Amino acid sequence: MPADWIGPAMFGTVMVLIFLGFPVAFTLGGAALLFGFLGIQLGYFNWAYLTSFPERLEGIMENQVLLAVPFFILMGTVLQRSRLAEDLLHTIGMLFGPRRGGLALAVVFVGALLAAATGVVGASVVAMGMISLPVMLRYGYSPSLATGTICAAGTLGQLIPPSIVLIVLGNQLGVSAGKLFRGALIPGLMLAGLYAVYVAFTAWRRPECAPALPAAERDISGPALAKRVFGVLIPPLALILIVLGSIFAGIATPTKAGALGAAGALLLALLRRRLSFESLRDSVEETAKLTTMVVFLLVGSTLFALVFRGVYGDDWIRDMLTGLPGGKIGLLVVANLVVFGLGFFIDFFEIAFIVLPLIVPAAQDLGITGDAMIWFGVMIAMNLQTSFLTPPFGFALFYLRSVTPDEVPTSTIYRGVIPFIAIQAVGLVLVIVFPELVTTLL
Repeated sequence: MPADWIGPAMFGTVMVLIFLGFPVAFTLGGAALLFGFLGIQLGYFNWAYLTSFPERLEGIMENQVLLAVPFFILMGTVLQRSRLAEDLLHTIGMLFGPRRGGLALAVVFVGALLAAATGVVGASVVAMGMISLPVMLRYGYSPSLATGTICAAGTLGQLIPPSIVLIVLGNQLGVSAGKLFRGALIPGLMLAGLYAVYVAFTAWRRPECAPALPAAERDISGPALAKRVFGVLIPPLALILIVLGSIFAGIATPTKAGALGAAGALLLALLRRRLSFESLRDSVEETAKLTTMVVFLLVGSTLFALVFRGVYGDDWIRDMLTGLPGGKIGLLVVANLVVFGLGFFIDFFEIAFIVLPLIVPAAQDLGITGDAMIWFGVMIAMNLQTSFLTPPFGFALFYLRSVTPDEVPTSTIYRGVIPFIAIQAVGLVLVIVFPELVTTLL
Protein backbone atom coordinates (compact mmCIF):
# COMPACT_ATOMS: atom_id res chain seq x y z
CA MET A 1 0.00 0.00 0.00
CA PRO A 2 1.38 3.41 -0.92
CA ALA A 3 0.48 5.06 2.38
CA ASP A 4 -0.78 3.13 5.39
CA TRP A 5 -1.74 6.28 7.27
CA ILE A 6 -4.64 7.36 5.06
CA GLY A 7 -7.29 5.04 6.54
CA PRO A 8 -6.64 6.01 10.18
CA ALA A 9 -6.33 9.66 9.13
CA MET A 10 -9.72 9.53 7.40
CA PHE A 11 -11.42 8.00 10.43
CA GLY A 12 -9.70 10.41 12.83
CA THR A 13 -10.64 13.44 10.72
CA VAL A 14 -14.31 12.48 10.78
CA MET A 15 -14.32 11.96 14.55
CA VAL A 16 -12.63 15.30 15.22
CA LEU A 17 -15.03 17.22 12.96
CA ILE A 18 -18.06 15.53 14.56
CA PHE A 19 -16.88 16.37 18.07
CA LEU A 20 -16.35 19.98 16.93
CA GLY A 21 -20.04 20.12 16.09
CA PHE A 22 -20.09 19.87 12.31
CA PRO A 23 -23.20 18.16 10.81
CA VAL A 24 -22.48 14.45 10.66
CA ALA A 25 -23.96 13.73 7.24
CA PHE A 26 -21.95 16.53 5.56
CA THR A 27 -18.84 15.64 7.56
CA LEU A 28 -18.98 12.08 6.24
CA GLY A 29 -19.57 13.21 2.66
CA GLY A 30 -16.94 15.95 2.78
CA ALA A 31 -14.28 13.71 4.30
CA ALA A 32 -15.07 11.05 1.69
CA LEU A 33 -14.58 13.53 -1.15
CA LEU A 34 -11.30 14.85 0.31
CA PHE A 35 -9.80 11.45 1.03
CA GLY A 36 -11.23 10.04 -2.18
CA PHE A 37 -9.14 12.60 -4.10
CA LEU A 38 -6.09 11.71 -1.98
CA GLY A 39 -6.73 8.02 -2.58
CA ILE A 40 -6.71 8.56 -6.33
CA GLN A 41 -3.53 10.64 -6.18
CA LEU A 42 -1.80 8.03 -4.00
CA GLY A 43 -2.78 5.19 -6.31
CA TYR A 44 -5.30 3.33 -4.14
CA PHE A 45 -7.98 3.43 -6.84
CA ASN A 46 -9.02 5.43 -9.91
CA TRP A 47 -12.01 7.59 -10.74
CA ALA A 48 -13.89 4.57 -12.11
CA TYR A 49 -14.03 3.11 -8.61
CA LEU A 50 -16.29 5.95 -7.46
CA THR A 51 -18.84 5.22 -10.19
CA SER A 52 -20.25 2.47 -7.97
CA PHE A 53 -21.58 5.15 -5.62
CA PRO A 54 -24.80 5.81 -7.64
CA GLU A 55 -25.49 2.06 -7.67
CA ARG A 56 -25.18 1.94 -3.89
CA LEU A 57 -27.56 4.88 -3.55
CA GLU A 58 -30.04 3.10 -5.77
CA GLY A 59 -29.82 0.09 -3.48
CA ILE A 60 -30.64 2.33 -0.50
CA MET A 61 -33.64 3.85 -2.25
CA GLU A 62 -34.93 0.36 -3.11
CA ASN A 63 -34.55 -0.91 0.47
CA GLN A 64 -38.12 -1.69 1.51
CA VAL A 65 -37.24 -2.13 5.20
CA LEU A 66 -36.15 1.50 5.53
CA LEU A 67 -39.65 2.56 4.48
CA ALA A 68 -40.75 1.42 7.93
CA VAL A 69 -38.87 4.36 9.49
CA PRO A 70 -41.24 7.16 8.35
CA PHE A 71 -44.31 4.99 8.99
CA PHE A 72 -43.42 4.30 12.62
CA ILE A 73 -42.36 7.92 13.18
CA LEU A 74 -45.71 9.09 11.82
CA MET A 75 -47.55 6.60 14.03
CA GLY A 76 -45.82 7.95 17.12
CA THR A 77 -46.10 11.64 16.29
CA VAL A 78 -49.82 11.35 15.51
CA LEU A 79 -50.44 9.71 18.90
CA GLN A 80 -48.46 12.47 20.58
CA ARG A 81 -49.80 15.48 18.65
CA SER A 82 -53.41 14.33 18.98
CA ARG A 83 -52.91 14.16 22.78
CA LEU A 84 -53.77 10.45 22.93
CA ALA A 85 -50.49 9.92 24.80
CA GLU A 86 -51.55 12.61 27.28
CA ASP A 87 -54.82 10.76 27.88
CA LEU A 88 -52.86 7.58 28.56
CA LEU A 89 -50.64 9.23 31.16
CA HIS A 90 -53.52 10.94 32.95
CA THR A 91 -55.74 7.85 33.02
CA ILE A 92 -53.05 5.41 34.14
CA GLY A 93 -52.00 7.97 36.75
CA MET A 94 -55.54 7.89 38.13
CA LEU A 95 -55.45 4.08 38.15
CA PHE A 96 -52.13 3.77 40.02
CA GLY A 97 -52.48 6.99 42.02
CA PRO A 98 -53.90 5.47 45.25
CA ARG A 99 -50.66 3.52 45.75
CA ARG A 100 -47.35 4.90 47.02
CA GLY A 101 -45.18 5.43 44.00
CA GLY A 102 -48.23 5.01 41.79
CA LEU A 103 -47.54 8.01 39.58
CA ALA A 104 -43.97 6.87 38.97
CA LEU A 105 -45.20 3.34 38.17
CA ALA A 106 -47.68 4.90 35.76
CA VAL A 107 -44.82 6.74 34.06
CA VAL A 108 -42.90 3.47 33.63
CA PHE A 109 -45.99 1.68 32.31
CA VAL A 110 -46.91 4.45 29.88
CA GLY A 111 -43.25 4.83 28.90
CA ALA A 112 -43.27 1.21 27.78
CA LEU A 113 -46.50 1.78 25.84
CA LEU A 114 -45.16 4.95 24.21
CA ALA A 115 -41.98 3.06 23.34
CA ALA A 116 -44.08 0.49 21.50
CA ALA A 117 -46.08 3.26 19.86
CA THR A 118 -43.47 5.88 18.97
CA GLY A 119 -39.99 4.35 19.00
CA VAL A 120 -38.61 7.90 19.34
CA VAL A 121 -36.89 8.78 22.63
CA GLY A 122 -37.17 12.55 22.34
CA ALA A 123 -40.93 12.44 21.80
CA SER A 124 -41.52 10.12 24.77
CA VAL A 125 -39.31 12.04 27.22
CA VAL A 126 -40.72 15.45 26.29
CA ALA A 127 -44.32 14.24 26.35
CA MET A 128 -44.00 12.63 29.79
CA GLY A 129 -41.92 15.52 31.09
CA MET A 130 -44.55 18.06 30.12
CA ILE A 131 -47.50 16.01 31.37
CA SER A 132 -46.29 13.98 34.37
CA LEU A 133 -43.50 15.99 35.96
CA PRO A 134 -45.63 18.97 37.12
CA VAL A 135 -48.16 16.57 38.67
CA MET A 136 -45.48 14.50 40.44
CA LEU A 137 -43.80 17.61 41.84
CA ARG A 138 -47.11 19.12 42.92
CA TYR A 139 -47.97 16.09 45.04
CA GLY A 140 -44.63 15.82 46.82
CA TYR A 141 -42.54 13.45 44.76
CA SER A 142 -38.79 13.66 45.15
CA PRO A 143 -37.58 15.72 42.15
CA SER A 144 -34.68 13.33 41.56
CA LEU A 145 -36.95 10.26 41.56
CA ALA A 146 -39.49 11.97 39.31
CA THR A 147 -36.98 13.19 36.73
CA GLY A 148 -34.98 9.96 36.79
CA THR A 149 -38.09 7.84 36.22
CA ILE A 150 -39.23 10.00 33.29
CA CYS A 151 -35.82 9.94 31.62
CA ALA A 152 -35.43 6.19 32.03
CA ALA A 153 -38.96 5.33 30.91
CA GLY A 154 -38.58 7.59 27.91
CA THR A 155 -35.48 5.77 26.70
CA LEU A 156 -37.37 2.47 26.48
CA GLY A 157 -38.20 3.59 22.94
CA GLN A 158 -34.63 2.63 22.03
CA LEU A 159 -35.25 -1.04 22.77
CA ILE A 160 -38.91 -2.02 22.91
CA PRO A 161 -40.19 -2.79 19.40
CA PRO A 162 -41.17 -1.36 17.00
CA SER A 163 -38.06 0.72 17.67
CA ILE A 164 -36.61 2.98 14.97
CA VAL A 165 -33.20 2.07 16.40
CA LEU A 166 -33.77 -1.62 15.67
CA ILE A 167 -34.86 -0.93 12.09
CA VAL A 168 -31.69 1.05 11.42
CA LEU A 169 -29.52 -1.52 13.21
CA GLY A 170 -31.09 -4.31 11.17
CA ASN A 171 -30.19 -2.49 7.97
CA GLN A 172 -26.60 -1.92 9.08
CA LEU A 173 -26.10 -5.42 10.51
CA GLY A 174 -27.63 -7.11 7.49
CA VAL A 175 -30.25 -8.96 9.56
CA SER A 176 -34.05 -9.02 9.62
CA ALA A 177 -35.64 -6.10 11.46
CA GLY A 178 -38.49 -8.45 12.38
CA LYS A 179 -36.03 -10.81 14.09
CA LEU A 180 -34.49 -7.88 15.94
CA PHE A 181 -37.98 -6.92 17.11
CA ARG A 182 -38.56 -10.42 18.46
CA GLY A 183 -35.11 -10.55 20.03
CA ALA A 184 -35.51 -7.21 21.80
CA LEU A 185 -38.97 -7.84 23.23
CA ILE A 186 -37.95 -9.81 26.34
CA PRO A 187 -34.94 -7.57 27.22
CA GLY A 188 -37.09 -4.46 26.74
CA LEU A 189 -39.90 -5.71 28.96
CA MET A 190 -37.32 -6.99 31.47
CA LEU A 191 -35.81 -3.52 31.69
CA ALA A 192 -39.21 -1.90 32.19
CA GLY A 193 -39.92 -4.46 34.92
CA LEU A 194 -36.63 -3.67 36.66
CA TYR A 195 -37.52 0.04 36.60
CA ALA A 196 -40.91 -0.73 38.17
CA VAL A 197 -39.32 -2.89 40.89
CA TYR A 198 -36.90 -0.10 41.76
CA VAL A 199 -39.71 2.49 41.93
CA ALA A 200 -41.86 0.21 44.12
CA PHE A 201 -38.90 -0.55 46.40
CA THR A 202 -38.06 3.17 46.75
CA ALA A 203 -41.69 4.00 47.56
CA TRP A 204 -41.67 1.26 50.24
CA ARG A 205 -38.35 2.31 51.79
CA ARG A 206 -38.88 6.06 51.54
CA PRO A 207 -42.64 6.80 51.43
CA GLU A 208 -42.02 10.54 51.55
CA CYS A 209 -40.29 10.40 48.15
CA ALA A 210 -43.28 8.90 46.34
CA PRO A 211 -46.57 9.60 48.17
CA ALA A 212 -49.94 8.30 47.05
CA LEU A 213 -52.21 10.68 45.19
CA PRO A 214 -54.64 12.31 47.66
CA ALA A 215 -58.18 10.94 47.39
CA ALA A 216 -59.52 14.42 46.81
CA GLU A 217 -57.33 14.81 43.73
CA ARG A 218 -58.55 11.70 41.94
CA ASP A 219 -60.94 12.85 39.26
CA ILE A 220 -62.95 9.64 39.09
CA SER A 221 -63.01 6.19 40.67
CA GLY A 222 -64.90 2.92 40.63
CA PRO A 223 -66.91 1.98 37.52
CA ALA A 224 -66.29 5.38 35.91
CA LEU A 225 -62.53 4.89 36.19
CA ALA A 226 -62.76 1.37 34.82
CA LYS A 227 -64.76 2.63 31.86
CA ARG A 228 -62.26 5.38 31.24
CA VAL A 229 -59.29 2.99 31.47
CA PHE A 230 -60.98 0.66 29.00
CA GLY A 231 -61.76 3.47 26.56
CA VAL A 232 -58.35 5.14 26.74
CA LEU A 233 -56.03 2.15 27.13
CA ILE A 234 -57.54 -0.57 24.94
CA PRO A 235 -57.52 1.20 21.53
CA PRO A 236 -53.78 2.15 21.43
CA LEU A 237 -52.85 -1.15 23.13
CA ALA A 238 -54.83 -3.06 20.49
CA LEU A 239 -53.08 -1.08 17.75
CA ILE A 240 -49.66 -1.91 19.21
CA LEU A 241 -50.55 -5.61 19.54
CA ILE A 242 -51.86 -5.76 15.97
CA VAL A 243 -48.72 -4.09 14.60
CA LEU A 244 -46.26 -6.21 16.58
CA GLY A 245 -48.36 -9.35 16.27
CA SER A 246 -48.46 -9.10 12.49
CA ILE A 247 -44.65 -8.85 12.44
CA PHE A 248 -44.02 -11.64 14.95
CA ALA A 249 -46.49 -13.98 13.21
CA GLY A 250 -44.89 -13.34 9.85
CA ILE A 251 -48.10 -11.95 8.40
CA ALA A 252 -46.59 -8.56 7.56
CA THR A 253 -43.14 -7.11 7.08
CA PRO A 254 -42.06 -4.23 9.37
CA THR A 255 -42.77 -1.84 6.51
CA LYS A 256 -46.33 -3.06 5.99
CA ALA A 257 -46.92 -3.20 9.73
CA GLY A 258 -45.59 0.37 10.03
CA ALA A 259 -48.04 1.53 7.36
CA LEU A 260 -50.83 -0.23 9.25
CA GLY A 261 -49.71 1.44 12.49
CA ALA A 262 -49.65 4.91 10.94
CA ALA A 263 -53.12 4.41 9.43
CA GLY A 264 -54.39 3.05 12.76
CA ALA A 265 -53.02 6.04 14.68
CA LEU A 266 -54.74 8.42 12.26
CA LEU A 267 -57.98 6.48 12.65
CA LEU A 268 -57.78 6.58 16.47
CA ALA A 269 -57.16 10.32 16.39
CA LEU A 270 -60.09 10.77 14.00
CA LEU A 271 -62.46 8.70 16.16
CA ARG A 272 -61.46 10.70 19.25
CA ARG A 273 -62.02 13.92 17.27
CA ARG A 274 -58.39 14.91 17.77
CA LEU A 275 -57.26 14.85 14.13
CA SER A 276 -57.07 18.56 13.43
CA PHE A 277 -55.32 20.05 10.44
CA GLU A 278 -52.64 21.51 12.73
CA SER A 279 -51.86 18.18 14.45
CA LEU A 280 -51.72 16.37 11.11
CA ARG A 281 -49.46 19.03 9.62
CA ASP A 282 -47.13 18.97 12.62
CA SER A 283 -46.97 15.17 12.54
CA VAL A 284 -46.12 15.09 8.85
CA GLU A 285 -43.50 17.82 9.25
CA GLU A 286 -41.82 15.99 12.13
CA THR A 287 -41.85 12.74 10.16
CA ALA A 288 -40.36 14.46 7.13
CA LYS A 289 -37.58 16.07 9.19
CA LEU A 290 -36.48 12.85 10.88
CA THR A 291 -36.73 10.82 7.68
CA THR A 292 -34.71 13.39 5.75
CA MET A 293 -32.03 13.30 8.43
CA VAL A 294 -31.82 9.52 8.11
CA VAL A 295 -31.57 9.69 4.31
CA PHE A 296 -28.81 12.31 4.37
CA LEU A 297 -26.89 10.24 6.92
CA LEU A 298 -27.27 7.19 4.68
CA VAL A 299 -25.95 9.07 1.65
CA GLY A 300 -22.97 10.47 3.55
CA SER A 301 -22.14 7.18 5.26
CA THR A 302 -22.41 5.26 1.98
CA LEU A 303 -19.87 7.50 0.28
CA PHE A 304 -17.64 7.40 3.35
CA ALA A 305 -17.77 3.58 3.46
CA LEU A 306 -16.95 3.33 -0.24
CA VAL A 307 -13.86 5.54 0.01
CA PHE A 308 -12.81 4.07 3.38
CA ARG A 309 -12.89 0.59 1.85
CA GLY A 310 -10.98 1.86 -1.17
CA VAL A 311 -8.07 3.02 1.01
CA TYR A 312 -8.15 -0.27 2.97
CA GLY A 313 -9.48 1.42 6.11
CA ASP A 314 -11.88 -1.47 6.67
CA ASP A 315 -8.94 -3.91 6.72
CA TRP A 316 -7.18 -1.71 9.28
CA ILE A 317 -10.23 -1.71 11.56
CA ARG A 318 -10.83 -5.44 11.10
CA ASP A 319 -7.22 -6.38 11.84
CA MET A 320 -7.22 -4.17 14.91
CA LEU A 321 -10.48 -5.61 16.31
CA THR A 322 -9.83 -9.26 15.52
CA GLY A 323 -6.34 -8.99 17.01
CA LEU A 324 -7.58 -7.84 20.41
CA PRO A 325 -6.66 -9.95 23.46
CA GLY A 326 -9.46 -12.34 24.32
CA GLY A 327 -10.83 -12.70 20.79
CA LYS A 328 -14.63 -12.40 20.82
CA ILE A 329 -14.70 -11.20 24.44
CA GLY A 330 -12.17 -8.49 23.62
CA LEU A 331 -14.27 -7.37 20.65
CA LEU A 332 -17.43 -7.21 22.79
CA VAL A 333 -15.67 -5.13 25.44
CA VAL A 334 -14.20 -2.67 22.93
CA ALA A 335 -17.41 -2.44 20.87
CA ASN A 336 -19.48 -1.68 23.97
CA LEU A 337 -17.00 0.89 25.25
CA VAL A 338 -16.84 2.64 21.85
CA VAL A 339 -20.62 2.71 21.39
CA PHE A 340 -21.16 3.84 24.98
CA GLY A 341 -18.55 6.59 24.68
CA LEU A 342 -19.84 7.91 21.36
CA GLY A 343 -23.36 7.87 22.77
CA PHE A 344 -22.35 10.83 24.97
CA PHE A 345 -21.78 13.01 21.93
CA ILE A 346 -23.66 11.83 18.83
CA ASP A 347 -27.07 10.41 18.01
CA PHE A 348 -27.75 6.71 17.59
CA PHE A 349 -28.37 7.17 13.85
CA GLU A 350 -24.86 8.51 13.46
CA ILE A 351 -23.34 5.72 15.56
CA ALA A 352 -25.20 3.13 13.48
CA PHE A 353 -24.01 4.56 10.17
CA ILE A 354 -20.41 5.26 11.20
CA VAL A 355 -19.36 2.62 13.72
CA LEU A 356 -21.38 -0.50 12.96
CA PRO A 357 -20.15 -0.96 9.38
CA LEU A 358 -16.61 -0.98 10.84
CA ILE A 359 -17.38 -3.40 13.70
CA VAL A 360 -19.59 -5.91 11.89
CA PRO A 361 -16.91 -7.47 9.59
CA ALA A 362 -14.68 -8.14 12.61
CA ALA A 363 -17.63 -9.63 14.51
CA GLN A 364 -18.37 -11.94 11.58
CA ASP A 365 -14.72 -13.01 11.40
CA LEU A 366 -14.94 -14.00 15.06
CA GLY A 367 -18.02 -16.16 14.50
CA ILE A 368 -20.84 -13.74 15.42
CA THR A 369 -23.31 -14.67 12.67
CA GLY A 370 -26.93 -15.78 12.33
CA ASP A 371 -28.88 -15.56 15.61
CA ALA A 372 -25.69 -14.43 17.34
CA MET A 373 -25.78 -11.29 15.18
CA ILE A 374 -29.35 -10.63 16.38
CA TRP A 375 -28.07 -10.92 19.96
CA PHE A 376 -25.19 -8.56 19.06
CA GLY A 377 -27.65 -6.02 17.65
CA VAL A 378 -29.89 -6.10 20.75
CA MET A 379 -26.81 -5.70 22.94
CA ILE A 380 -25.78 -2.61 20.95
CA ALA A 381 -29.31 -1.19 21.19
CA MET A 382 -29.34 -1.62 24.97
CA ASN A 383 -25.90 0.00 25.19
CA LEU A 384 -27.12 2.96 23.14
CA GLN A 385 -30.08 3.27 25.49
CA THR A 386 -27.74 3.45 28.49
CA SER A 387 -25.69 6.20 26.87
CA PHE A 388 -28.86 8.28 26.43
CA LEU A 389 -29.10 8.54 30.22
CA THR A 390 -25.49 9.09 31.24
CA PRO A 391 -24.46 12.57 32.51
CA PRO A 392 -23.33 15.04 31.45
CA PHE A 393 -24.20 14.62 27.76
CA GLY A 394 -27.02 12.02 27.67
CA PHE A 395 -29.60 13.13 25.14
CA ALA A 396 -32.57 12.16 27.32
CA LEU A 397 -31.27 14.52 30.01
CA PHE A 398 -31.30 17.44 27.59
CA TYR A 399 -34.77 16.53 26.31
CA LEU A 400 -36.15 16.59 29.86
CA ARG A 401 -34.18 19.71 30.85
CA SER A 402 -35.94 21.59 28.02
CA VAL A 403 -39.35 21.08 29.69
CA THR A 404 -38.33 21.04 33.37
CA PRO A 405 -39.23 24.00 35.65
CA ASP A 406 -36.32 26.30 36.53
CA GLU A 407 -36.59 25.44 40.22
CA VAL A 408 -35.41 21.89 39.43
CA PRO A 409 -31.64 22.16 38.84
CA THR A 410 -29.83 20.09 36.23
CA SER A 411 -27.85 18.39 39.01
CA THR A 412 -31.11 16.93 40.32
CA ILE A 413 -31.83 15.33 36.96
CA TYR A 414 -28.28 13.93 36.86
CA ARG A 415 -28.67 12.52 40.37
CA GLY A 416 -32.04 11.01 39.54
CA VAL A 417 -30.85 8.94 36.57
CA ILE A 418 -27.90 7.30 38.38
CA PRO A 419 -29.93 4.39 39.86
CA PHE A 420 -31.51 3.76 36.46
CA ILE A 421 -28.09 3.74 34.79
CA ALA A 422 -27.07 1.04 37.28
CA ILE A 423 -30.26 -0.90 36.41
CA GLN A 424 -29.52 -0.64 32.71
CA ALA A 425 -25.96 -1.80 33.30
CA VAL A 426 -27.38 -4.85 35.06
CA GLY A 427 -29.73 -5.43 32.13
CA LEU A 428 -26.86 -5.14 29.64
CA VAL A 429 -24.78 -7.65 31.61
CA LEU A 430 -27.74 -10.05 31.74
CA VAL A 431 -28.16 -9.86 27.95
CA ILE A 432 -24.45 -10.49 27.43
CA VAL A 433 -24.27 -13.40 29.89
CA PHE A 434 -27.62 -14.95 28.92
CA PRO A 435 -28.10 -14.69 25.14
CA GLU A 436 -31.25 -16.80 25.57
CA LEU A 437 -33.02 -13.60 26.65
CA VAL A 438 -32.68 -12.53 23.02
CA THR A 439 -32.77 -15.80 21.10
CA THR A 440 -35.76 -17.47 22.84
CA LEU A 441 -38.34 -15.85 20.56
CA LEU A 442 -36.33 -16.12 17.32
